[in-house]
Amino acid sequence: MKEILLNNGIKMPNIGIGTYLLEPTDAKNSVREALKMGYRLIDTANAYRNEKAVGIGIKESMIKREEIFVSTKLWPSEYENDNAVDETLKRLGLDYIDLLFIHQPTKNWRSGYKQLIRAYKEGKIKAIGVSNFEGEYINELIHEFDILPQVIQVECHPLFPQTELRKVIDKFNIKLMSWYPLGGKGQTLELRENYIIKNIAEKYDKTPAQIILKWHTEMGFIVIPGSKNIDHIRENFDIFDFNLCHSDMKEIEKLNSNSRRYIRTEEELEKFLAWKIQYEE
Repeated sequence: MKEILLNNGIKMPNIGIGTYLLEPTDAKNSVREALKMGYRLIDTANAYRNEKAVGIGIKESMIKREEIFVSTKLWPSEYENDNAVDETLKRLGLDYIDLLFIHQPTKNWRSGYKQLIRAYKEGKIKAIGVSNFEGEYINELIHEFDILPQVIQVECHPLFPQTELRKVIDKFNIKLMSWYPLGGKGQTLELRENYIIKNIAEKYDKTPAQIILKWHTEMGFIVIPGSKNIDHIRENFDIFDFNLCHSDMKEIEKLNSNSRRYIRTEEELEKFLAWKIQYEE
């Protein structure tokens, strides 16, 4: 495992385990076992409804708190709740959060961001993040606030490597954290079965998933593959005994189609529209 230096001097592991769509019991078990394997980065969110389970998994791992980097996210309904950070800490059972994001841009996203700045100054969080802030949103944030985020979490993979966003954030040393790193739920075969990825995997005696995750870290991204399968969790972490050469990276670059893979389910869309309407009234 390697660490990335954030723009405020904090060091962050470059690979961790994500808990999106994991039921509480699975999240607890995955976090506990991942930490025992050597993972030191855990990602969750208010909206995942598993923060309490993640906190239990951390405690059950018996790994010292100061060795673990925990990131989570405030959902838009919490942006104007002055107690949101304290409530998040309580659910996790922690004294501080290493990295706290605001989860989505909304009309009142500035209230959420100001809450992060306040928590940052109070020492309740060690770093500030924004999730899904692309285009106009990241540009507005950079021009309006003196305290910039350390990390931005967005969809990112070889099919959609966030080329335009990186032109903006690289100027301020804002690190990119990849979700959907393997191409997205139910769509990973498109990448894993691609002949370029498979050929490189054969060259290094690795799995296609390991090659894709290695691409992320070679690009300087932070990556958080999620799984409840212990074998997959172990496999995802086994990427530090090789490096992709320049020609490998150039081959993978050919996969860029500038196309997203995230598709909202009907349930997710209903929730999205409900809070979007609420915060734009």
